[in-house]
Amino acid sequence: MMRRIFCLFIIGLCFSFAKINASAEEAPAAQEEWNPPMPGPVTTQPPLCGRAKFVAQQFFFFNNTRGTFDSEGHYNALPKGDKKYQYQEQLYLQYGITDHLEVDAQTVYQQNYIKQGDLKTHDNGLGDSSFWLRYCPVEEGKWMPGITGLIQIKVPTGKYQHADPNKLGTDLNGASSSAGSWAPGFGVILLKKIKPFILHFDSIYSFPQEVRVDGVKTRYANFLNIDGAVEYVLPKGFSLLMEANAFWQGDRWQDGSRLPASDSRSLTVVPGIGWSNEKFQALLAYQRVVTGTNTDANDSIVLTGIYTF
Repeated sequence: MMRRIFCLFIIGLCFSFAKINASAEEAPAAQEEWNPPMPGPVTTQPPLCGRAKFVAQQFFFFNNTRGTFDSEGHYNALPKGDKKYQYQEQLYLQYGITDHLEVDAQTVYQQNYIKQGDLKTHDNGLGDSSFWLRYCPVEEGKWMPGITGLIQIKVPTGKYQHADPNKLGTDLNGASSSAGSWAPGFGVILLKKIKPFILHFDSIYSFPQEVRVDGVKTRYANFLNIDGAVEYVLPKGFSLLMEANAFWQGDRWQDGSRLPASDSRSLTVVPGIGWSNEKFQALLAYQRVVTGTNTDANDSIVLTGIYTF
């Protein structure tokens, strides 16, 4: 089901891209010069910032878990009265070495809360961090999107073992896809601006390294993120966003044995509204996990602000 929904999104995105491109011939010169400041998507990789520019982007997430998707993809709501939610602050930094090469970094701090029956608990801490080197060998042309390649490394800065049994997992902040593991990866980013739309797409493949978790030799499966977004530019600096994010990961291995039904998948949709000027851009978005396996069903409110130095 998840694959079908995501395929429909990609087909729709490609159809929109082709349709808009067909009308681009009417005013090619105007299209080439059009480059409005925009807040960009929530998850899809942003465009390069430019030579000697430094961009700081702050994200604030409120994540509320309404239930879970089990190993067969069936949705199960949380028991009545139970709660699970999280406040998350992310900092994303970009620095342009040249117009075509930049380095990026991201870190996250999160506060986790759980209520199960009469038990309430919470904890907080630093999550995992990521670093990127991104290079654009192909600039955007009349028909060709801009193409950027990236190398990524995820660093296990979040706590991933020695959990306090009274904390119900709120003291573990490492990403579930690779908790405790260094996870290098590589990917590609596509960007196409055709007035009044900006189309974004990226695909990132990561391969976590083996790690010991509470003494158990653990190997997380390689995982794939695919993201796509469309921004619609409105007058007076406003914009609308529609984004979709898909995640696939196979079964985990522990002490040389595969754990059946430990794979994970999810599909998330993200509508939002933004406002921008030359120095500052902001976006308010709603993020919803609509389907998946072995994953939380989250509803999230996202606020982000971007400042260019």
